[in-house]
Amino acid sequence: MSENATTEAVRLVPGDPAPDFTLIDANGEELALASLRGKKTILYFYPAASTPGCTKQACDFRDSLGSLQGAGYQVVGISPDTPAKLAKFAAKEELSFPLLSDEDHAAAAAYGAWGEKKNYGRIYEGLIRSTFVIDEAGLVELAQYNVRATGHVAKLRRDLGLDPK
Repeated sequence: MSENATTEAVRLVPGDPAPDFTLIDANGEELALASLRGKKTILYFYPAASTPGCTKQACDFRDSLGSLQGAGYQVVGISPDTPAKLAKFAAKEELSFPLLSDEDHAAAAAYGAWGEKKNYGRIYEGLIRSTFVIDEAGLVELAQYNVRATGHVAKLRRDLGLDPK
């Protein structure tokens, strides 16, 4: 690789094995991806708890949780926030699905959800809002990068064939 070459974030595609991780949840407990096998998992990465877009997205998942679970899906959110901040966010917004802390960005990087971002002409490293559907065997079924916070859950439900619209 030349000195001027930049490393592009690895992007997962359907059929890839979902990178394993063990992270701390909002209650201070460890949760490993391997422990979620046997059910379909919607894993979503979001930049920061208690910000407007991330709150909207989390509340959309909360409001759709019953029907997602009824269709065999579990939901897990991951952000770079501390477990304490996640606990406050979960309590305030009444979120009943796991929120995991990825403070060192290792899980986000493994999923291609950490990388170069551009905002108002500024380039920086950060979390790329992304969602992954992982099947019962631990394989990526769907990988969506740079998703919009507003309307994402409705679009995801359509993509999964859960809404007839």
